This record gives sequence, C-alpha cells and structure tokens, in this order.
Amino acid sequence: MAGAVNIMVRRRITALFLIMGCISFLLTFRLVWIQFIRSEYYQEEALKQRMREVQVEPKRGIIFDRNKKELAVSASADSVFAVPAEIKNAHKTAEALAEVVDMEVVYLETLLSKKQSFVWIKRKIDDKNSQKIRSLDLDGIGLTEESKRFYPNGTLAAQILGFAGIDSQGLDGLELYYDQYLRGAPGWIVAERDATGRKIPQGEQKYLPPKNGNDVILTIDEVIQYITERELSKAMQETQAKSGTAIVMDPKTGGILALANYPTYDPNHFGKYPQTSWRNASISNSYEPGSTFKTITAAAALEEGKTTINDHFFCSGSIKVGPDRIKCSHTEGHGSQSFADIVKNSCNPGFVTVGQRLGKDVFGKYIKAFGFGEKTGIDLPGEAKGIVRPPEQLRPIDVATNSIGQGIAVTPIQLAVAVSAVANNGKLMQPHLLKEVRSPDEKVIKKVTPTIVRQVISQETAKTLCETLAGVVTKNGTGRNAVIEGYKIAGKTGTAQKPGPHGGYAPGKYVGSFVGFVPADDPRLTVLVSIDEPKGAYYGGTVAAPVVREIMRDSLQYLGIPPSEPIDNDKGQNNTGESSQYLEESLNRTIHVPPLTDLSIVEARQMAKLLGLKVQIMGEGSKVVNQIPKANVRVVPDTTIILYLGDEQKNMAQGNTDQKGKMEVPDVTGKTIRDVAEIISYESMDINIHGSGIAVRQKPHAGEKVNQGTLVEVWFEPPSVHE
Repeated sequence: MAGAVNIMVRRRITALFLIMGCISFLLTFRLVWIQFIRSEYYQEEALKQRMREVQVEPKRGIIFDRNKKELAVSASADSVFAVPAEIKNAHKTAEALAEVVDMEVVYLETLLSKKQSFVWIKRKIDDKNSQKIRSLDLDGIGLTEESKRFYPNGTLAAQILGFAGIDSQGLDGLELYYDQYLRGAPGWIVAERDATGRKIPQGEQKYLPPKNGNDVILTIDEVIQYITERELSKAMQETQAKSGTAIVMDPKTGGILALANYPTYDPNHFGKYPQTSWRNASISNSYEPGSTFKTITAAAALEEGKTTINDHFFCSGSIKVGPDRIKCSHTEGHGSQSFADIVKNSCNPGFVTVGQRLGKDVFGKYIKAFGFGEKTGIDLPGEAKGIVRPPEQLRPIDVATNSIGQGIAVTPIQLAVAVSAVANNGKLMQPHLLKEVRSPDEKVIKKVTPTIVRQVISQETAKTLCETLAGVVTKNGTGRNAVIEGYKIAGKTGTAQKPGPHGGYAPGKYVGSFVGFVPADDPRLTVLVSIDEPKGAYYGGTVAAPVVREIMRDSLQYLGIPPSEPIDNDKGQNNTGESSQYLEESLNRTIHVPPLTDLSIVEARQMAKLLGLKVQIMGEGSKVVNQIPKANVRVVPDTTIILYLGDEQKNMAQGNTDQKGKMEVPDVTGKTIRDVAEIISYESMDINIHGSGIAVRQKPHAGEKVNQGTLVEVWFEPPSVHE
C-alpha cells in the first residue's frame, strides 16, 4: 500500500517538474525572442510610446496679381499650447493666462486638466500677447510658430481671393479652388517624453520641416481691380442700389483683369461680415439680362442671314405676339428704321421680329453656342448655370421675350464671355483667373494658355456686329453715357424688371446694366457693369454706362492704350458736363502715380512734389505702408495722393486701422464729391452726401476712431458759398 502511494507521489512530482520545465523553456524562449530576435522591433515600439508629435504647419503659397503684386500672403504668428502633465497648478495657471488669451478661467482650467499630452489653447495670437505669455514663463505653457493668412489690400478682390481658415485651409474663392497648390505639406516636431509627458533629458528629438505651398499668379491686375471697385462703390453710393457687379476681361485671352461685387467684405476679418457678402454674385447670381442680350439675338440673325445691316423694320411702339403685346421703350414708335438703328435704339418690336425670323430651334442653338445654360468653367467655386429653357418648350411668346432678354436668366460672367466672343472675331474663350503656378523655388508647375471653346459666329459677322454696336455708344445712342473722347467703344445697354416672388415682375425693381468693349476695332477690354435695384433712375444707360466709361477710361490710361480717333466736340460731349477741352487735357497731361510704399515720408513728399502731385498724410509712423491711388494709376496734375504711415512692425497693416480694428476717419473737407466718395469708400465706410460742391463739414469728425461700415455724413456747398 505504501509503495503504491510513493509511486503516485513520484509521478506527481515528475509531472510537476515536466510542467515547470516546459514553462521555464517557454519563458526562456520568449525572453530570447524578445531580447535578441525581435529586440529592434520592441525598441522601436517603446520609442514610439515615448515620442510625442507636434505638427508644424506649412506656409501657404502667395497669391500674386499678374504683375507679381501680393494679394494674399502668409505671415508668422505664435499659437499657444499646453502640456497638462507639466502643469503643477491648473487653476493658478488658468488665472494667469485667461486675460491674455481672452478666455474664461473655468474653461481654461478644464483644458489644462485634460489627460492628454498636448492641448491647443489659442491659435495665431498677435505679437503683443505673444510677448506677454513669454514673460509669464508658465510651466507647461508653450508657444509654437504657425502661419497666418493675411490680405494686405483689405477688401480688394475679396470675393475672388476668398479666405483661409485657422488651419490655413482654403475655405472660399481661389483659396479654396487652388487649395491643392497653395496649402503645402505639414512638418513635425517629435520629442521623447516619459509616462507623465515630461521631456526626457538627452532624449531623442526630430524635426521634419514642412513643405511650403506653391505660389499662384493670377490674370487679375491689382490697379484695374482697384479702379473697378472704386467706380462700382461710387455708383452704389450714388444710386443707393441693393448690389452691383463689375467684370473686366481681356476678350482675346479670356483672362479676367478685374471682378468686383458690392457689398464686399474684408477677408482678414471675414467672420465679422454676413455670409451673403462672401458670395461672388458675378458667377453665382442669375438675372434677366434685358437688352444686353439683344447682342446675342443680333449675332444669330446676322450669322444666319435672317437680316442685314441695311434691312428695314417698322416700329409703331409695340408688336403683337399671339394674344400678348410687347411694347417699345419709345412708346410713340421709331417708325421705319434699319437693323443698325434698331440696335442703336434698342427697339423691342424690331428685335422681336428678328427673333421670330430665327425661330426657336435656330435661336436656341445660338443661345447654347454662346454658353448660356451651362457653366463657363471659370476657376472659382460656386458657379451657376443660369436658366435657359430648351427649344422644344418655347412658345412663340417665349421666343419673342427671349429675343429681348426676358424669360431667360444668365450670370454676369456668361454675358461678359459671350460679348467678348463678338469682340474676338467670333471666338468664345474659356474665362480664367489663373496665369500660372510656381513652386517656392520659382519652377513653373502649371501654366494656363488661352483656350478657344468654339467658333460661335464667323469673323465677318463679328466685325459687322462690332461696327453696329459702336453705333450704340454715340451721342444719339442708348449708350451715349459711355462715350470716351478719342476712343471707339462698342456696347449695349440693358434695363430689366426683376421677377416677382409669385410670378410676373416685381413693381419698381430693376437691374440696369451695360456691357461693352474697347477699342471697338481692336478690343483690349470687355467691361460689364450691373446695378441691382437702383433707387430713382434705373435705366442701364443712366446708372451703368457711366461706370463702364470711368473704368474703361482709367484702365486705358493705365495700360497706355492711346486714343485712336480725333477729338470731336459734338460727338464726345456727355451728360457729365465734361468738355472736350478738359478730356483732351486729361489724356495729354496725365501722370503715372509712383510707388511710394516703403519710402520715408520725406522721400515720398519729394517724389510727389517733383511730379506735380499733392500729398495727404494718414496715420503715424516712420514709413509709407500704403497709398491711394495705387502705383501706376494715371492721374491729372495736382491730384492728392493719400499716404498711410506705419512703422517697421506694421508693414503688414493696411491703411489706418488700429489693433482693435477701428478706422480713423479721414479729413475730407475742401474736397469734391468725387474725391470724398473715393476716400471714404477706400476706408470701407459708407457715405451720406448733403448738398453739392466742396465739402465743408463732416460727421464723425476727422481723426475719430470708428468701425468699418460706419456712415460718414458730409455736407457740401458751392465754391462761391464756401469761399
């Protein structure tokens, strides 16, 4: 019995030793496996657990105009972060930090107490607050340099450029459309830390530099953009309109030289503006074009041989289409007139007759060929197609109304491109804003060449129509207010009622527009201006044509395009009261505004004086940081150049804005209405004009600090009264 028990015990002991041996073998094998065979792998894994990564943001590429003038840049700005494990007293740290970063203590304490190795406190603060945080020298609180997007010209080209977000990501406009080129690739700072998140002395550290974004060069011309926005803003003040749009493009290349909308906004502070002001109405808003669309009707009829320039039409003041009657703006009728006359007079019955000759199918073919009802493909987000009904759905009355620009909705960019096709020998060009993309080391990554979409009409038809449209911009045409002495301009006015919310048309609501090109025999510029819901006068020839005239005049002078026609006193007189003598002097005695930025005030004064220009100083500082008008704009002698001063730290600042975003009201006393409107609109303020003549009083007073958009009231008196 005892022997049996001993055998059983020995067997159990043997089994236990075997089990222990197996376990020891497995443990030894595992140890060898970890320590020798997979040692490198586990060392890497351990290192990963100790490493903490902080992303380093790349600088977005610069956006330039076509002359390499900066429109959007990236400046360095410090961002505040926390390493909670290194903070000994979260409450005291939060109290010390709260006022500087403008955050609640309770919220800050919550952030600082998080069980994370890294927490953002506030991104991209200004230099003043950055210095304060450094002086506090708080444990666990650090600063890292990031890139902040800045738009040195403020509101200039805002709806083209768009804006970038806190992470330097494109959110709107070209910033969004070309984000893939502009944003670059992030880098990393990698540091070795212990389990509590503290840096390990002599621990491993790595820095992977970011790859900065590429630079984008546009077709936009900063000076022409400034001229366009200036004139559009003046028109808004004068007409008290709801909104407005202006486009300037090169008809031969499709390149957009300027594109402006009103109201606008400052992309540096886009969050302070309503989102409606971000909207690029020139590509996203559809409207009934009215008589400007008659250009397309005329082109189709001439190309199809349905009419000739010398064909005669009779206008009795209206025309009957089925049960409906379409009236002419000249209620007594134009009587017998040639086709050239119906274009010059913008005669509705004449164009309805032309539309009927074309028929819905042929007319519909040309509407589509000119690009209506589809996107132009311009390189901006949010483009609309407009509204064009297919030919099979058109009734006789629809063909009639379409022929005079009603019952069809187009975008401003569509119309500008279509009219440019007439100016460009019938070739429809692809509109574009991008000229080229360059890497930080100046290598060309992408280059845009002019693209012909299609030949819409023949060269012969285009030239005939150009001559016909030139007859509109004469002292007897509807576009007489667009006349510029010495230049032959072709164009078309348009006045359209706005559709009502429940069908039909809204009473008293109109869109006045004008589209034209210059010189008519060798077009260099196409300009479209649309004024939405002007108060008082609303005809396109009254509210839009003068704006086109001013944009064309200053742009032609800036580009150095000389007059091609002799001065004719009778032909050149327009309703502004400017005499031919004054216009001739303006053309022959103009001065290119010199670049005065980055000069000392003494140097700037001397240069301006040598050229016969006056100077007005705004702000304080040691250097000129901005000027109006911009460099290279042509002006007459004795023009006042406004110089904005700043110091070395404020070269990125615009105008006379303080750190709280306040604007200093400029002194406008002694100036004309035109000069006052220019100065006030540039400062992003609104103006209310009382009287006429010379400014004698203003409210708020000069030098007061106000917010952007503040209404400045200015009282004017005739010079004799003022003196």
